[in-house]
Amino acid sequence: MPNLALNLAISAQRRPDRIATRVDRSTLTYAELDSAAARFATFLAAAGIGPGDRVGLMLPNTSAVPVAYYGILRLGAIVVPMNPLMHAREAAFYLTNTDARALLGTPAFAEAATQAAATAGARCWIVDDAELATLTADSEPFGPPVERADSDTAVILHTSGTTGRPKGAELTHGSLNGNQEITARTLLRLTPADVVLGCLPLFHVFGMTCGMNAAVAVGATLTLLPRFDPAAALEIIRRDGVTVFEGVPTMYSALLGVADRFPPQATATLRTCVSGGSALPVQVLHDFEKAFDAEILEGYGLSETSPVVSFNHPGAHRKPGSIGTPVEGVRMRLVDENGHQTPDGEPGEFQVRGPNVMKGYWNQSEATEAAIRDGWFATGDIARRDADGYYFIIDRKKELIIRGGYNVYPREVEEVLYQHPSVAEAAVVGLPHAQLGEEIGAAVVLKPGATADLDELRRFVKDRIAAYKYPRRIWLADHLPKGPTGKILRRTVRRPDFPEFQE
Repeated sequence: MPNLALNLAISAQRRPDRIATRVDRSTLTYAELDSAAARFATFLAAAGIGPGDRVGLMLPNTSAVPVAYYGILRLGAIVVPMNPLMHAREAAFYLTNTDARALLGTPAFAEAATQAAATAGARCWIVDDAELATLTADSEPFGPPVERADSDTAVILHTSGTTGRPKGAELTHGSLNGNQEITARTLLRLTPADVVLGCLPLFHVFGMTCGMNAAVAVGATLTLLPRFDPAAALEIIRRDGVTVFEGVPTMYSALLGVADRFPPQATATLRTCVSGGSALPVQVLHDFEKAFDAEILEGYGLSETSPVVSFNHPGAHRKPGSIGTPVEGVRMRLVDENGHQTPDGEPGEFQVRGPNVMKGYWNQSEATEAAIRDGWFATGDIARRDADGYYFIIDRKKELIIRGGYNVYPREVEEVLYQHPSVAEAAVVGLPHAQLGEEIGAAVVLKPGATADLDELRRFVKDRIAAYKYPRRIWLADHLPKGPTGKILRRTVRRPDFPEFQE
């Protein structure tokens, strides 16, 4: 299918009265959502924006996002999703990097948005759901979506910038549409009767593709939570009869923390839970499924792959701790430092090939050539494959800790820490060491009301893992730094100044 916005137009024709989005008690039917998006497309055209122009969206999870998103695409323009919590300097970079013509900001963070737009020389409109409707009230609905080719860029999604300044991944109409279709049909098995909880930020590819785009394409309901709160999420599941929940591992941990406040029937409508964004600790998976009587299916994806690459497919054998097998049309391989494929059971860098892979990084040909070689996108993740063809992420290549010449993968150590009954979250990092190069350190957040002796925690891990892997230094933290989706950011974990390490 060409223009991604056609999905909304078709769903509006087929199910005009079906609720498309819900925010608390406010709803939009598919007919209303399509009309609002079409009027916004006309508004943008009147402001001089046309096909191929870039428009920034710096909005929280409200109905204004799909209205603006599909309106921009309907016009043939390109969406630049942005975190509404960005500072002006960060937002200005996204706008200038893409030469964006305009920006939509939210009233709660209007100053940052207006400053960023002024710096970039872009138009700026500050809107919430009601103000966006008022802004476009006098606009006639735009005609059919502008024709686009599968290879035309639909979204420029900036990477997290873990290795430098963020890069803008060009996701096309073809890559996004194909990925949402596979997600909806084979992974989530969505129908118009489903209710999807949109608590993942829609400016992130996980929430955008697997939540918004997939729901809109099948005519399901997307019930939105502007800012994740575990108790609020469980209340929405109960209130709206949510059938599909999508989250990152820290969300599942947070839901466990408030599970005792809700009766079992509160989540009885859930049929599918999906985890992605980072590795889900096996202990968290088991604890969640026991507490909520709902199965979690873990998958893997990246901004550059639209995002879904692999999944524990429903109806197939599930392996806890695994990211499953490739989705339809996608190929995966593991290679060593010389580019040779590694045998089953041996670690290698994860590479992906398929129609879901980005077009490239916006205006960064050298970065594109370094990331995509012979059609294979290098993810920077280290993984292994078992004899059944299931993949297991070991860790990020750049977060590998080398202690005295031995490789230590943080996730392996974290998995053991999560098995301790007092541990809610953990982040394992490398600490500088004069003799060994790096030493193993761990920041730990305890469960509410729990206590733990640090020496006992250290012994707990030491008894369950090779001697060179256990953390010599463990410290307690009130919280761990997280990205916009709730993914724990090891690179920004506070590392205390420790005296000389001791065995």
